[in-house]
Amino acid sequence: MRLACPHCGPRDYSEFRYGGDASKQRPPHGTTGHGTGDLQTWHDFVFLFDNPKGPHLEYWQHVLGCRRWFTLTRNTATNEVGEPK
Repeated sequence: MRLACPHCGPRDYSEFRYGGDASKQRPPHGTTGHGTGDLQTWHDFVFLFDNPKGPHLEYWQHVLGCRRWFTLTRNTATNEVGEPK
């Protein structure tokens, strides 16, 4: 599989690190500082996830290149990759 880094161009997927689901909404922080939000909500955000089949918006980092993060759509059934965003 080849991924198109928006900064370096197409590269082999082994140069990248998968960063997770880019469509999940991050929970808000509590009003009194870091780590003070609803702990159950944060637990669910970090540890519970869907395993979708089909097109899926994902975070990727080009660790062996420019080290920048980007999002792209990947079909989890066929590994077809869309253009990075």
